[in-house]
Amino acid sequence: MTARSATGILSLLKTAVINALVALVLFSLMVGIRTEAGSSGQLTYWTRFGELASLVAIVFGGSILIELVRQWIGPNGGEKLVPPAVQSGVSFIGRFLAPALLIFTLLVPVFFYDQRYILDLAILVLTYVMLGWGLNVVVGLAGLLDLGYVAFYAVGAYSYGLLATNFGWSFWICLPLAGILAAFWGVLLGFPVLRLRGDYLAIVTLAFGEIIRLVIINWQQLTGGPNGVSGIPRPTFFGIPLDNSDEGLAARLGIEYSATHRIIFLFYLILALALLTNWVTIRLRRLPIGRAWEALREDEVACRALGINTTTTKLTAFATGAMFGGFAGAFFATRQGFISPESFTFQESALVLAIVVLGGMGSQLGVALAALAMIGGFELFRGLETYRMLVFGMAMVLIMIWRPRGLIGHRSPTVYLTKAEAISSDLVKEGHG
Repeated sequence: MTARSATGILSLLKTAVINALVALVLFSLMVGIRTEAGSSGQLTYWTRFGELASLVAIVFGGSILIELVRQWIGPNGGEKLVPPAVQSGVSFIGRFLAPALLIFTLLVPVFFYDQRYILDLAILVLTYVMLGWGLNVVVGLAGLLDLGYVAFYAVGAYSYGLLATNFGWSFWICLPLAGILAAFWGVLLGFPVLRLRGDYLAIVTLAFGEIIRLVIINWQQLTGGPNGVSGIPRPTFFGIPLDNSDEGLAARLGIEYSATHRIIFLFYLILALALLTNWVTIRLRRLPIGRAWEALREDEVACRALGINTTTTKLTAFATGAMFGGFAGAFFATRQGFISPESFTFQESALVLAIVVLGGMGSQLGVALAALAMIGGFELFRGLETYRMLVFGMAMVLIMIWRPRGLIGHRSPTVYLTKAEAISSDLVKEGHG
């Protein structure tokens, strides 16, 4: 054994031991020792040192395995391991992935008509897809870190809930109003943060989300406070109720009534809203305002130097993202029939932001895949109970290590030169083209 190989083995073992010690510290209180309040109020605890040792051993062995794989792959490992034919095949499949997902989504009610749980889960996933696409305008395209996106979600939900219960307005009238009111609050948030960026911007948006939640809790005469708003009317099919009455849609069509009809209608409704969000976002990216968002994301100073009005650019980004959040909030209110402040905590903002970041900021397909993985992942590991969040967190860490720009990183500009052009030497300071 040469001195170089011995040094490499020692370095490998050192890294694995350090990772194992970090895992021991982190998992000791999460897994090794469990505490609960006893029947008489005393604190009881029990130990699970065997499971703790197993996790530390997995981390130790995994660190060695990962390092060996990295050394085998090398700096240009993607080119060494993946042949050109496989790369072209993956690229070919990627072009048809989005249409295939769309077709499958359209057929979900057909495949799972009798499975209410699958339909409810699909509606929940599509709701977070729409929220992710809305936040993607602010974070992914404009590069503005927003930790209070749940505030616009709450504004949309309470706007629809209060208008529908107090004035009896239908869903189709309240839906655009909820989006407009959320966009208005997005503009109000945009003004105080015009001169902020980075961590300071994140803190202000986080505070804004908490302010909205506290206002909802304490303004009991309007919002009902902690009791929330109940009795929110369900959406109708352009004025035709989806119930078992003689005026219902099933009676008018002459078919047997089923409670699944309303669930399927809600599914296609949120799917239509999500596709509308996607279409508007794609169209905006190709307009001058979308290019201004991308310029602002890359370099705000250079954006100002180009003569772009950063004030208008930031306000339009916040307003557009907030509008889509308001639409999603209105749908959430009509689907649940009841809303309360507990549904609009910071955890919702963090979840939507994680979907955008893990999916790939600026990537519409990546956000959809991340929402499917994260929301579906919660349900997949629901049976694990204690270890669900642990497995979920480890998966997020691994994704950020191997795919730091998200599942589908997409930061390429919308408009770029495809053909190099020669420049006259008179226009160049150095005197040559």
